[in-house]
Amino acid sequence: MAKSTEKVHDSETASQLARTPLYDLSLELKARMVPFSGWEMAVQYGGISSEHQSVRSRVGMFDISHMGKFGLRGKKLREKCQILVPSDLNRLQPGQAQYTVLLNAKGCILDDIIFYYQEADATTSEERAVIIVNAATRIRDKAWIAAHLELSGVSFTDISQDKVLIALQGPEAVSYLQPFVENNLTPIKAFGHLETNLLGQPSFIARTGYTGEDGFEIMTDPETGKELWQELLEAGVLPCGLGARDTLRLEAAMALYSQDIDDFTTPLEAGLNWVVHLDTKGYFIGRGVLEQQKTNGVAKRLVGLEMEGRHIARHGYPVIFEGETVGEVTSGTLSPTLNRAIALAYVPAKLAKIGQELAIEIRGKNYPAKVVKNHFIDRPTVRVKQVSSEDFSPQK
Repeated sequence: MAKSTEKVHDSETASQLARTPLYDLSLELKARMVPFSGWEMAVQYGGISSEHQSVRSRVGMFDISHMGKFGLRGKKLREKCQILVPSDLNRLQPGQAQYTVLLNAKGCILDDIIFYYQEADATTSEERAVIIVNAATRIRDKAWIAAHLELSGVSFTDISQDKVLIALQGPEAVSYLQPFVENNLTPIKAFGHLETNLLGQPSFIARTGYTGEDGFEIMTDPETGKELWQELLEAGVLPCGLGARDTLRLEAAMALYSQDIDDFTTPLEAGLNWVVHLDTKGYFIGRGVLEQQKTNGVAKRLVGLEMEGRHIARHGYPVIFEGETVGEVTSGTLSPTLNRAIALAYVPAKLAKIGQELAIEIRGKNYPAKVVKNHFIDRPTVRVKQVSSEDFSPQK
């Protein structure tokens, strides 16, 4: 489901933090817990590098129960929700999902979400959907969505406290999950989902994730979630924390809300061109701004950077060109897969070409970097989600 690795807030105290239903199970595994968007979450279990490599080579599981979960139902649901997002929801068939963004009137990103379109209610014929949002923005998203659907006749329910979310990620994910699921998981395509029995209980399973690997995200009741966690653990699945989740998503160039994207950036600036369907009929919030950017080009772009040497470009570090600050790093790490320092940064569109030489200021010194394709690794799910940085012409 969505992606979320929001910033850790060190000022939060344990007494103020929420805990997921899997919290005690993480403590039993001696997880290192940290404050994270109002929650006390596992940042690592055995170590970030080993957890990262396990997901890339085999399988790993994450507790992502902190994320926001909304249920929607109503007549003409996709049509009524279209105002919220720039993606054409009418393209979705039951069992399909769309990664997309909530936009404000300036065309900037309030949050990135996944919209899961479900089978209609067999009794009422009402359309149904699930929306997964970031933990840090759940309250704001809830108010925003409710306000824009208030008079539409759509039923909108916050189910965040009622459900556990577990992400099972890696090339072997399907073989580890299948023994506990009634339906055959193999035919489910990327961004497909279904309602099925998991350990004998009704559950929601989607072939989505935030790692660049194949995998599933499972939404179920807390007791079934605990049982599944224990069963997967006994089967040899490595528990993974938010640290590995962050390095995995960065290698796949998956945006982190409040860092790589926020309410001052548009999806076209962030390289999310593939979620903007301007051929969609009707109005969506921020449409006029995006149409103007499509015509005129954007002034800045989110690009991938590769550092020379092992100097790590961190969030907020200045990007330098010809002695002048021209941009800012949004995310950076030493890639465990590539063993190279990689980063995402916003730079002027004219400097966004592949191969462009830049520098990053690190503690008062400039270190060489060059623009590279921002999907740093080649994985099937990454290829599905990324587009070329050339898709929209730079502003002249």
